[in-house]
Amino acid sequence: LTIMADLPRTADAVVVGGGCMGASTAFHLARLGVANVVLVERDTQLATGSTGRNAGGVRHQFSHESNIRLSLESIATMEHFEDVTGAAIDLHLDGYLFLLATPAAVESFERNVVLQRRLGVAVDVLTPDEARSIAPGLATEGVLAATFCARDGIADPNGVTMGFARAAQRLGVAVARDTEVVGIDVDPEHQRVTGVRTSRGRIDTPVVVNAAGPWAREIGRMAGLDVPVSPIRRHIFIAQPGSPSGWVPGSVPASRVLVIDFETSFYFHREGGNVLFGMGERGEQPTFDTTVQWEFLEQITPVATRRLPAIAEAPIAKAWAGLYEMTPDAMPIIGAARRLSGYWLVTGFSGHGFQHSPAAGRILADLIVARDPGPIDLAPFAFERFASGDVSAERNVV
Repeated sequence: LTIMADLPRTADAVVVGGGCMGASTAFHLARLGVANVVLVERDTQLATGSTGRNAGGVRHQFSHESNIRLSLESIATMEHFEDVTGAAIDLHLDGYLFLLATPAAVESFERNVVLQRRLGVAVDVLTPDEARSIAPGLATEGVLAATFCARDGIADPNGVTMGFARAAQRLGVAVARDTEVVGIDVDPEHQRVTGVRTSRGRIDTPVVVNAAGPWAREIGRMAGLDVPVSPIRRHIFIAQPGSPSGWVPGSVPASRVLVIDFETSFYFHREGGNVLFGMGERGEQPTFDTTVQWEFLEQITPVATRRLPAIAEAPIAKAWAGLYEMTPDAMPIIGAARRLSGYWLVTGFSGHGFQHSPAAGRILADLIVARDPGPIDLAPFAFERFASGDVSAERNVV
């Protein structure tokens, strides 16, 4: 990205947050002809927050129709990303394999498969033996069934974010890094946005997009809004082979298939010559602390070694923690804050924001310019749903 010397003092829209969601929204706004867009990021580089700390999974296997439709568009965009943005990305569609260990989970996922197939997604229900054939080295003790979609996979979060950001910049978007938003100005009489105050000065604007991920609640408070997004820490560990000669043949999958033990939320996939793995923490509480809690590894190890025995003797090469941006119903917020004109949100994706950023940014840009966003039900993503109680939760959260 080219370095911006001076912060613009006026803008048609200011996008707060330089992760995948903010970069996608800025690109799509510029693509629709919004000429004066400013993308504001408080860190010195883009994609260093939640975007840069996730496992990179992309999947169609959701329980909610609107999320599946986001996946259909987003993964298709990633497949043609170079045509769209001019940037090549690392995309491996080797599949997602969900392991199901309770009758209730099997029944729920079978219903999901009916929905997914109705929307054109090829998903198979497998036996434990069939699951092992897809993921060699997998232990399936206690597994009753599995689901597999070959068009799920792994992509590069940094590549997607920078691809959108560079393409946006070529279209005239100003990218302001090392610039922290410290306030949002509102005209109380007309209840509309009038500007954004930053650590480098004020920007007059009629449109503010809250794409701040786990920090969305803080950006909402600046405008007098309660955005129900909580930061939840998730750990990722990288295991390397215990032998210089590599993994024992057949002890870990050769492909990058992403395996998820749904009951425990433990997951793993190949990451080059290593294995990336993680798991949700029981009783997790909101926090912005991304310090690695090494004692948590002790909780993961029994589950990890039960599902992938090769990890038992594998040293940990690297670990980090990132933040999920959780909403009460694990569904994102996409759209306007109706009681505050000019304030828009694209946040709260509850662990699946990266994979939905191409579609979500496109949809929000369409809404901002009053363009038809297409045949997708956006009511489940409405900001006002929390006040009205009209929520419909996503059940396939990892």
